[in-house]
Amino acid sequence: MVDRLKNKVAVITGGCSGIGLGTVEKFVAEGAQVMVGDINDADGAALVERFGGQVAFQHCNVLEAPQIEALMAAAVERFGGLDIVFNNAGAGGTPATIAEMTAEGWDFTQNLLLRSVALGIAYAVPHLKRRGGGAIVNTASIAGVQSGAAPIAYSVAKAGVIHLTRIAGAELARSNIRVNAVCPGLILTNIFTANPERVPPAAAPMVKAAMAKGAPNAQPIAKAGLPEDIAKAVLFFASDESAFVTGEHLLVDGGAFIGPRHVWDPVAQAEREARMRG
Repeated sequence: MVDRLKNKVAVITGGCSGIGLGTVEKFVAEGAQVMVGDINDADGAALVERFGGQVAFQHCNVLEAPQIEALMAAAVERFGGLDIVFNNAGAGGTPATIAEMTAEGWDFTQNLLLRSVALGIAYAVPHLKRRGGGAIVNTASIAGVQSGAAPIAYSVAKAGVIHLTRIAGAELARSNIRVNAVCPGLILTNIFTANPERVPPAAAPMVKAAMAKGAPNAQPIAKAGLPEDIAKAVLFFASDESAFVTGEHLLVDGGAFIGPRHVWDPVAQAEREARMRG
């Protein structure tokens, strides 16, 4: 299928890399005009050059509320309206445990991953209503539905995104605005090497290579999770194919949360049986 987003205008935050970039590429291929918001101006300019008039770019730090509001307005000014918003921008936040947590680390992570999504919805709504409705998609995470997948501040923020999605979906349904979320599993992006305090730049290529090698064995489906896998789910929620779906979250994790590892991994199953016999 092609042209599922023909004549639609979309805003994508964090659209210069990873899941955001994969979704920009998918939306453009489906006929949308896309306003990309990101803090990486050089990559934003490269996207505009790559896609010509189908993509525009505006600097947007989602920690700054006025910049989110301005991004939505810029899409309307550039393309004449707004139909789709993908609240995707984010990073890992603080790695601290609850015992190590600081107020600053907590607030930064919540503002980056949860507050920004709430404001992205709020600032989009007036523009979407003027078009008679639209679709909002939020990036949550498998960390938002179960412990152990990410640090606590990140996980709580993503759980908040899931519940925010549910409540906003209820509030906006009669305005013909659907709100849904995707919950990525392990996806090979730069998020794992973006913090130089955790991964020195010189070590980043080695870390990426190790992750790429191990990724197919991290979940039941034996392939590495890629940005395009999430982009396909976002496209579903953004298009009329999901016209009867709102307030939902979709795990796109290769089956990572199907059950304990021994349920699907023959090696873990054999080890478990050996322990039980011993």
